[in-house]
Amino acid sequence: MTSTGGFVPPVYPYERLLAFKDKAEAVEGGIVDLSIGTPCDPPAAMVVEALAKSGTERGYPQSVGSPRYRAAAAGWVTRRFGVELEPSTVFACVGAKEFVTSLPHWLRLRSPDRDTVLYPALSYPSYEMGAILAGCRAVPVPPDEAGRLNLAAVDEADAARALVLWVNSPGNPAGQLEDLGAAAAWGREHAVPVFSDECYVEFTWNGRPRTILEHGVDGVVALHSLSKRSNVAGLRAGFYAGDDSLTRYLSEVRKHAGLLVPGPVQFAAAVALDDDAQVELQRAVYTERLQRFAEVLVDLGAGATVPGGGFYLWATAPGGDAWAFAETLAAEGGCLVSPGDLYGPSGTGHVRVALVQPRERLDLVAQRLGMPTPS
Repeated sequence: MTSTGGFVPPVYPYERLLAFKDKAEAVEGGIVDLSIGTPCDPPAAMVVEALAKSGTERGYPQSVGSPRYRAAAAGWVTRRFGVELEPSTVFACVGAKEFVTSLPHWLRLRSPDRDTVLYPALSYPSYEMGAILAGCRAVPVPPDEAGRLNLAAVDEADAARALVLWVNSPGNPAGQLEDLGAAAAWGREHAVPVFSDECYVEFTWNGRPRTILEHGVDGVVALHSLSKRSNVAGLRAGFYAGDDSLTRYLSEVRKHAGLLVPGPVQFAAAVALDDDAQVELQRAVYTERLQRFAEVLVDLGAGATVPGGGFYLWATAPGGDAWAFAETLAAEGGCLVSPGDLYGPSGTGHVRVALVQPRERLDLVAQRLGMPTPS
């Protein structure tokens, strides 16, 4: 990843699927892309309408977020989790991915004696890449038998050097639900800030939605995004809240970096956060798709069950060869999925399937693979 000329970015993970994408596009009826978690369903009409009605497009938006946006975010946290937040303690960010990848750089400036990012060994690549881009050590935390972070496996020397511990619940790609209380306690014991990426929390299937903020804000920060919740990934709207010393520091740094959520986006995002009805409809849609495509994968000899949360199926590939299975799905089913090692070596032998296409397109894949359409 480095050379005598400096840093050379690695191939973007999903670009490794381009050959399979060509095979899927060649199938009659076109590709059914289940490789990336890009929502296909429409956002609420009032959210789209709000983009044109804010009257904020002429001026620079507040980096911390408008009062309206921060109040809507705080209100959603209270409704969803029963955690009371003052709007002044909630801060806007330009979607979640930007926050994830930039965080190690900002924390390294704050604590130059620390240089390590702890992150789930099985995870979306941005946690590791954020560490690399900041010149930090990226140290994966292995999963336990239940697929959750095995914090007991973290070396004390790594903990002593850690800038941050990332948790992700519900997890991407496997959909596990982390013990957020245990993560918060571990961070406090080791004086390591814990940042909890909770972007899929609205799609929690096993029990109620959970946030790390339920366990107190000391030493922890929760990160949320509207991309999945409200089907507005193109708006790039997110927010974070938690430990005052961390959030205030980050908000000041981000002001200087010019990280601004556009005013019309903040206005529309506030409308989206106030709307729970659309989310309930979307939950029902994902539940049906997950159940349907799990049946398809099982019929193909894969191991697949509905996860604890999220809208991905984390399936074991027949014969253990995920890349061969992904190629078969592309060539014969016109379906593009992601081999599991894109999310770390421990994902080898699995595929991640994003249920972000309409039911009729999922049924089309099944038909192409020789399966009858359910009555």
